[in-house]
Amino acid sequence: MVCDPVEDAVWTQLGAMGRKRLITDSFQVVKRQRRDPDTKEGSLQPEAVPVPAESPTDSSLHPAQLEMLKQFDLSWEYGPCTGITRLQRWERAESLGLSPPLMVRETLLEHEGDPSFMHCLWRDYPL
Repeated sequence: MVCDPVEDAVWTQLGAMGRKRLITDSFQVVKRQRRDPDTKEGSLQPEAVPVPAESPTDSSLHPAQLEMLKQFDLSWEYGPCTGITRLQRWERAESLGLSPPLMVRETLLEHEGDPSFMHCLWRDYPL
Protein backbone atom coordinates (compact mmCIF):
# COMPACT_ATOMS: atom_id res chain seq x y z
CA MET A 1 0.00 0.00 0.00
CA VAL A 2 1.48 3.33 -1.06
CA CYS A 3 1.19 6.19 1.43
CA ASP A 4 0.02 9.48 -0.09
CA PRO A 5 0.67 12.46 2.22
CA VAL A 6 -2.07 14.55 0.56
CA GLU A 7 -4.63 11.80 1.04
CA ASP A 8 -3.56 11.37 4.67
CA ALA A 9 -3.99 15.11 5.26
CA VAL A 10 -7.51 14.99 3.77
CA TRP A 11 -8.47 12.03 5.96
CA THR A 12 -7.05 13.79 9.00
CA GLN A 13 -9.13 16.89 8.26
CA LEU A 14 -12.24 14.79 7.71
CA GLY A 15 -11.58 13.01 11.00
CA ALA A 16 -11.26 16.34 12.80
CA MET A 17 -14.57 17.53 11.32
CA GLY A 18 -16.59 14.95 13.21
CA ARG A 19 -16.32 11.76 11.18
CA LYS A 20 -15.17 8.89 13.36
CA ARG A 21 -12.09 7.29 11.86
CA LEU A 22 -11.99 3.56 11.38
CA ILE A 23 -9.01 1.25 11.29
CA THR A 24 -10.02 0.35 7.74
CA ASP A 25 -9.39 3.97 6.71
CA SER A 26 -5.66 3.31 7.09
CA PHE A 27 -5.37 -0.41 6.45
CA GLN A 28 -6.69 -2.45 3.58
CA VAL A 29 -9.41 -4.98 4.45
CA VAL A 30 -8.20 -8.50 3.73
CA LYS A 31 -10.71 -11.31 3.90
CA ARG A 32 -9.26 -14.66 4.76
CA GLN A 33 -10.41 -17.93 3.35
CA ARG A 34 -12.56 -19.84 5.80
CA ARG A 35 -11.14 -23.05 7.12
CA ASP A 36 -12.86 -26.30 7.73
CA PRO A 37 -14.01 -26.31 11.40
CA ASP A 38 -12.97 -29.96 11.71
CA THR A 39 -9.30 -29.15 11.09
CA LYS A 40 -7.25 -27.56 13.82
CA GLU A 41 -4.89 -25.60 11.60
CA GLY A 42 -3.80 -22.38 13.18
CA SER A 43 -5.29 -23.32 16.52
CA LEU A 44 -3.34 -22.59 19.68
CA GLN A 45 -5.17 -25.23 21.65
CA PRO A 46 -3.02 -28.15 22.75
CA GLU A 47 -3.64 -31.46 21.09
CA ALA A 48 -5.05 -34.19 23.27
CA VAL A 49 -2.38 -36.68 24.25
CA PRO A 50 -3.76 -40.18 24.83
CA VAL A 51 -2.89 -41.66 28.21
CA PRO A 52 -2.14 -45.38 28.22
CA ALA A 53 -4.83 -47.36 30.05
CA GLU A 54 -2.33 -49.57 31.90
CA SER A 55 -0.71 -46.63 33.73
CA PRO A 56 -3.34 -44.66 35.63
CA THR A 57 -2.24 -41.17 36.48
CA ASP A 58 -2.39 -40.33 40.13
CA SER A 59 -1.78 -36.62 39.49
CA SER A 60 -5.17 -35.81 40.99
CA LEU A 61 -3.87 -37.19 44.30
CA HIS A 62 -0.99 -34.69 44.48
CA PRO A 63 -2.32 -31.18 43.74
CA ALA A 64 0.20 -29.47 46.08
CA GLN A 65 3.13 -31.15 44.35
CA LEU A 66 1.80 -30.25 40.90
CA GLU A 67 1.33 -26.64 42.01
CA MET A 68 4.96 -26.58 43.24
CA LEU A 69 6.13 -27.90 39.84
CA LYS A 70 3.97 -25.32 38.05
CA GLN A 71 5.65 -22.56 40.06
CA PHE A 72 9.03 -24.06 39.14
CA ASP A 73 8.02 -23.89 35.45
CA LEU A 74 6.96 -20.26 35.82
CA SER A 75 10.18 -19.21 37.56
CA TRP A 76 12.57 -17.83 34.92
CA GLU A 77 15.54 -17.72 37.28
CA TYR A 78 16.26 -21.38 36.42
CA GLY A 79 16.31 -20.82 32.65
CA PRO A 80 13.88 -21.75 29.87
CA CYS A 81 11.74 -24.87 30.32
CA THR A 82 10.49 -25.59 26.80
CA GLY A 83 11.87 -28.57 24.94
CA ILE A 84 13.26 -30.37 28.02
CA THR A 85 11.82 -32.24 30.96
CA ARG A 86 11.55 -30.68 34.38
CA LEU A 87 14.30 -32.96 35.69
CA GLN A 88 16.65 -31.91 32.87
CA ARG A 89 15.90 -28.27 33.66
CA TRP A 90 16.54 -28.85 37.36
CA GLU A 91 19.87 -30.58 36.61
CA ARG A 92 20.92 -27.80 34.22
CA ALA A 93 20.10 -25.14 36.82
CA GLU A 94 22.05 -27.09 39.45
CA SER A 95 25.09 -27.41 37.16
CA LEU A 96 24.99 -23.64 36.54
CA GLY A 97 24.93 -22.96 40.28
CA LEU A 98 21.40 -21.51 40.31
CA SER A 99 20.34 -23.52 43.41
CA PRO A 100 16.96 -24.91 42.29
CA PRO A 101 14.69 -26.25 45.08
CA LEU A 102 15.70 -29.73 46.22
CA MET A 103 12.03 -30.59 46.84
CA VAL A 104 11.37 -30.27 43.09
CA ARG A 105 14.01 -32.90 42.30
CA GLU A 106 12.71 -35.25 45.00
CA THR A 107 9.16 -34.94 43.66
CA LEU A 108 10.31 -35.59 40.09
CA LEU A 109 12.26 -38.68 41.09
CA GLU A 110 9.29 -39.95 43.14
CA HIS A 111 6.97 -39.70 40.10
CA GLU A 112 9.53 -40.49 37.39
CA GLY A 113 7.19 -42.33 35.00
CA ASP A 114 4.25 -39.91 35.19
CA PRO A 115 4.18 -37.45 32.25
CA SER A 116 2.10 -34.91 34.20
CA PHE A 117 5.03 -34.61 36.61
CA MET A 118 7.98 -34.94 34.21
CA HIS A 119 6.95 -32.54 31.43
CA CYS A 120 6.80 -28.78 31.81
CA LEU A 121 3.65 -26.70 31.81
CA TRP A 122 4.18 -25.57 28.18
CA ARG A 123 4.76 -29.04 26.64
CA ASP A 124 1.39 -29.25 24.87
CA TYR A 125 1.76 -25.87 23.14
CA PRO A 126 3.66 -25.55 19.84
CA LEU A 127 6.73 -23.31 19.76
